[in-house]
Amino acid sequence: MEIEQLMPHVEALIFASDRPLPQMEMIELLGNVIEEELESEKVSVCLEAVKEKYDTDYYPFGLSETGGGYQFLTKKTYHQTVLQLNGDKYVKKLSSSAMETLAIITYKQPITKSEIEFIRGVSSDYSIQKLLEKELIVITGRNEDAVGKPLIYATTKGFMDYLGVNSTAQLPQLKEIANTDIVFPTNAEEAIPEEGNNKKLIVDDKGELREEDENPETEK
Repeated sequence: MEIEQLMPHVEALIFASDRPLPQMEMIELLGNVIEEELESEKVSVCLEAVKEKYDTDYYPFGLSETGGGYQFLTKKTYHQTVLQLNGDKYVKKLSSSAMETLAIITYKQPITKSEIEFIRGVSSDYSIQKLLEKELIVITGRNEDAVGKPLIYATTKGFMDYLGVNSTAQLPQLKEIANTDIVFPTNAEEAIPEEGNNKKLIVDDKGELREEDENPETEK
């Protein structure tokens, strides 16, 4: 099937899907219809063509790669317009503590509850439970190396979809949104004396730092 014939099928699948549709799933679904081996590259070309088509000002929505797949989303200019219809249904209202917990998980994932609480300085049980209920985070396993093998948390594809990004790599870097200088711990390996230099440092009677085998000048 030629690109021109395949492109409407790709558009139809994305339009009918109620979630971001991964490219591999498109290939499988399209293969069931056209009954021929479909090359991944051909579908990629179709996706680029669809995106270019809807990027024009003529359309109020465009094709976005988000949440691990492709989805038609309203352009920013029209957000307030469509929000009047069913905005309350999709807005996930979070408390400040839940937002703080979600931010920590987003930038530190995968992360355990104790690590979250160490950063926040307070208990995060309630916040984590709310984030799980709203399907913004998910339990991905356990930290087998830690005592008690605590649960590990990470953000979901639904969270990426909610933000309109495809991965955490597309989120702003911490240095871009914070002016606070981050102090990193000293690397223990860098603190090891150079090979062959085993001399100890001591403070002499004059309060000066010197190597142990150095003889300070004495008055005659």
